[in-house]
Amino acid sequence: MNAFFYAIPVLIMAVALFGAYLMVRRWLRMRRAWTSGLTAEARCLRVYTVAHGGGDSRVRTSLRHVYEFRARDGRVVRFEEEGGPGTVLEGDVVTAHYAEGPRIVATARPAGGGHGCAAFAVVAFAGVVVLFCVGFMASFAAMS
Repeated sequence: MNAFFYAIPVLIMAVALFGAYLMVRRWLRMRRAWTSGLTAEARCLRVYTVAHGGGDSRVRTSLRHVYEFRARDGRVVRFEEEGGPGTVLEGDVVTAHYAEGPRIVATARPAGGGHGCAAFAVVAFAGVVVLFCVGFMASFAAMS
């Protein structure tokens, strides 16, 4: 039974740290695309919305765009982005920022502090969760 009081906090810490890792990895990819200096004209191929929620909770929708461009090395790159502007319609041409490599990372959204701030907030929250779980396990061990 005592293992239960150690396993659950460890599982919670693992989930929090994995979420922080994913957020920081995404932010670093977008930052690499913005700072690479490589740009291309990308055509918007599709615009659609995705609904989240429903039932007893409120419904939230997010706008998604599918873009395609030709990279400097001749490869055709197609990527999808969530949360783009509602003013970009199918057939519009936008500037895509991208970073070369075996897997090209691209974005059509302008560089902003939003991703960095969100990554910092998620890492800070994960730190608080880890501290709380470690404190809980230490107090439980002291009581045992």
